[in-house]
Amino acid sequence: MLTIIVILAVSGALLLGAAWGIYGRLSKALEGFIVAVAGGALIISAVLELIQPATEKASLWAVFAFVLLGAGVFTGLAYLVKKKWGSDSGGGLLAAITLDGIPENLALGVALIGSGPMQVAALAGSIFLSNLPEAAGGAKEMAKSGHSKAKVFGLWAATAVILSIAALAGNLLMTDVPESILALIKCFAGGAVVASLATEVFPKAFKEDAYWAGIATTIGLVLALFLDQLG
Repeated sequence: MLTIIVILAVSGALLLGAAWGIYGRLSKALEGFIVAVAGGALIISAVLELIQPATEKASLWAVFAFVLLGAGVFTGLAYLVKKKWGSDSGGGLLAAITLDGIPENLALGVALIGSGPMQVAALAGSIFLSNLPEAAGGAKEMAKSGHSKAKVFGLWAATAVILSIAALAGNLLMTDVPESILALIKCFAGGAVVASLATEVFPKAFKEDAYWAGIATTIGLVLALFLDQLG
């Protein structure tokens, strides 16, 4: 039940964000601030919930290799989507949005296996905060480009379904996987999350909120660390 609630809450952020972007007003500075808070929280969550525990189950070289592999795969696919296919088309937009969310939601699903409620809350909360302004900003730009509001909202709803499936897959399909293998899978997901932070989250936060992004990132980092310690 906890798994379903967390996944619905995180994916629901896409629907709330899309509605916010289409029908509400979105301050660029506020968007950047929220994205930076989420990025700071994701740093802690990726390290403490995905990467660091793997060092107790696998060698440091294996951990390093799979973190790097996850970052490399994400970066390569992101390049193909944005540089080769173009992110302005409907398919390109869906691919870009999904590509950014899949490693985060896969990581969330895997992290739900054997983690305490506070640790899960830290990861889920940071992904929620990341998804909300991303969906709002993306939906707003798509509506401006001439797409109907219904079509834009439908695209984000489809994306929420895809990301929910990713989180469920990460949780259900990995339950019986040996701990040593699960640790390396978490490293792969963690590397992808770190790469998304470096290429997507922090550049966007600084662009929208300038130097306040540094303060916001620190706030997110401390909040996530506090939640982890409570667990």
